[in-house]
Amino acid sequence: MDRRNRANQLRRNKKDLVLTEKRRLGSRDGPPHLVAVLSLHAEIDAGAVTKLLRGEGAGGVVHREEFVSGISDSFGLILPRFKQRFIFLKTSMADIHSLLDVAKIADSLLFVLDPTEGWDSYGDYCLSCLFAQGLPSHALVCQGVSGLPVKKRVESRRALSKITESRFPDARLFPLDSEQDATLLLRHLGSQRQRKLGFRSRRSHLLAQYATFTPNSPGEGSSGGPTGLGTLCVSGYVRGRPLRVDRLVHISGHGDFQLSQVDAPADPLLLNLTSRPTKPGKGGEVEMDGGEAEAPVRLLMKADPSCRESLQAEAEVDPMEGEQTWPTESELLEAEEARKKKHVMKVPKGTSDYQATWIVDEDEDNNGDEDEESSSDEDDMLDEPMDGDDEDNNSQEPGSDYGSEDEEEEEEEVCSTERPGADQRYDEHMDKAAEEEGLKRYREARANEIFPDEVDTPLDTAARIRFQRYRGLKSFRSSPWDPMENLPLNYSRIFQFQSFERTRRRTLAEAAAEQEGAMVGWYVTLHVIDVPISVMESVQSGRPLILVSLLPHEQKMSVMHLLVRRHPSNTAPIKSKEELVFHCGFRRFRAAPIFSQHTSADKHKMERFLRPDAPTVVSLYAPITFPPAGVLLFKQRTDGVQDLVATGSLLSCDPQRVVLKRLVLSGHPFKINRRSAVARYMFFNRDDIMWFKPVELRTKWGRRGHIKEALGTHGHMKCVFDNQLRSQDTVLMNLYKRVYPRWTYDPYVPLSLPWIKGEDPVEMDDLDME
Repeated sequence: MDRRNRANQLRRNKKDLVLTEKRRLGSRDGPPHLVAVLSLHAEIDAGAVTKLLRGEGAGGVVHREEFVSGISDSFGLILPRFKQRFIFLKTSMADIHSLLDVAKIADSLLFVLDPTEGWDSYGDYCLSCLFAQGLPSHALVCQGVSGLPVKKRVESRRALSKITESRFPDARLFPLDSEQDATLLLRHLGSQRQRKLGFRSRRSHLLAQYATFTPNSPGEGSSGGPTGLGTLCVSGYVRGRPLRVDRLVHISGHGDFQLSQVDAPADPLLLNLTSRPTKPGKGGEVEMDGGEAEAPVRLLMKADPSCRESLQAEAEVDPMEGEQTWPTESELLEAEEARKKKHVMKVPKGTSDYQATWIVDEDEDNNGDEDEESSSDEDDMLDEPMDGDDEDNNSQEPGSDYGSEDEEEEEEEVCSTERPGADQRYDEHMDKAAEEEGLKRYREARANEIFPDEVDTPLDTAARIRFQRYRGLKSFRSSPWDPMENLPLNYSRIFQFQSFERTRRRTLAEAAAEQEGAMVGWYVTLHVIDVPISVMESVQSGRPLILVSLLPHEQKMSVMHLLVRRHPSNTAPIKSKEELVFHCGFRRFRAAPIFSQHTSADKHKMERFLRPDAPTVVSLYAPITFPPAGVLLFKQRTDGVQDLVATGSLLSCDPQRVVLKRLVLSGHPFKINRRSAVARYMFFNRDDIMWFKPVELRTKWGRRGHIKEALGTHGHMKCVFDNQLRSQDTVLMNLYKRVYPRWTYDPYVPLSLPWIKGEDPVEMDDLDME
């Protein structure tokens, strides 16, 4: 009974919390209801909708025109009848990025449809972006339906409802031709259920209602000229979570900045239920007068430099951190003595020095164990030669494993005189002209049947030089790969978590429990310091200004991974390390990512192109962002239009995620004798064959094998497989190397131009596959 009572209390508290948040939006204690008006058709003017909503017949009082900084068609609306207040702004469809930024913070979206077509191709493109990013609460309106005859009016609404079912299956279509229709629409907007977007409900954000820029004085830093810095004062309503002055703020499209103080000016859209409209405002509108004088600006919070978060995005790089001292004379002498005392072992023919170091000297191990008795069987084992794959490896006599240095040098000399003779005899039976002609025909025949990741071995460069950064793996799934090995210099500039998931849960829990700072619904003025004047120029050009308070660590750079899927409207190839435009949560930036497969293994194969049929992981250098957050990828054409290429979500932050690029070398079986075969065209000299001899071979038909020995000096090699080879088979060798993204992060995103009317958004410019 106690557990049941506890569960009921928790359920009741959550229900009360949801109802409180719903009632607070638009009320006197919460921020005004922010509504963005969007036109989804080029022939429809959204200004007619905002003009009708301004009318006093809707039961509202327009407080002030141009209520949002930078947007001319915006106004504040007070509805004493509904005890609510609204902010309406008409969003320009010219820039898709500004449209998405407004949709991230809007409480409701008001879509204006065409009475016959609904939306055009560009409107459908905008809807695709909005759905992928996360669509807030919305409403559909249509004008011009009431002017039709009664019979055609019903048919028009039925046809329009059928069109909207594909995108909005449960949405209601509102006509908007009279003041009564406007009143019903406002009632619906104020009472509809609000959709929660995870990335904005966990962070404090603000839409600039009013912005001013004050250049820094010469003593404060920059001169404050056209390229100087200054203090940006932004006024607006706090939304999402309480805002703290010691946290960093992110301005969409411009970067991260610090706050110096937070002021509390008078609320310009005060909902005073006892007031009456008494005096005309700007442009003939009526303003609300509560009977009190305008309150002075109060200082709420002032930042403490010792507690304020730093703007440091990259770790400090110490170039001498990896240096080590030169060994002393005594250490060099000890190393020389140890080298002279080293035992010389005879090993099977073809064993390299690196492979020989792994052969355990059991005699030394047994001598070091005083308590262990050495049996006669172990003594006999030390005298036996190592088994090889053929009879040549058994040519050494028993008891000849250990010898002096003179015997070792004598054996190497004998081998060095015998091998060139055998190679010369093999080369005498080879026709070089026929070999070159056969290689040319072989590559031409397989030009259209090349395997994925397959490359041709160059003729003018040694393969051990061309592919020196690659290595072979016995098993891509189970073979080890150290994630801290041979890291690039850029990894010294980034940050890493011991456990990103644990840090994310703790940070989000602390943010949800915070009750300090400027509370939600307060009208405040933020003093943002060291802001470039380009931010104010962007506002003056008509683009909205959005500020977001960052969580701890979200200004630091790391390797972020995004899980995306190719958008069906895009068919052009997207190459890895190609510069793209990203929308990740509130951030908007440019970067050159790499693509890889989405698996649960510890190694992931790199994809050269963005696949259209499977989810792909996108890895890039970017500021840390705690999920959940939606992700959109755009690619800019040469004509300035930016196409949506992929959508998805934020996956994780993990610099140790290993992404391997695969490279396949191919050869042709020249002669086949049961399980043995002579392969050619994979290498073209003997040294390359000996270099890649430890790497396992595979074939197109599933056979596995290894290189046994080199034949001649022109790239022929004898291979042994687990079963008989077929003449139409192809010998393959897989090589791998770890790849990293390029450091091209740039928070500035250029203006995106809309499509020309009548242009098909699906057709993209062809790209050169080279």
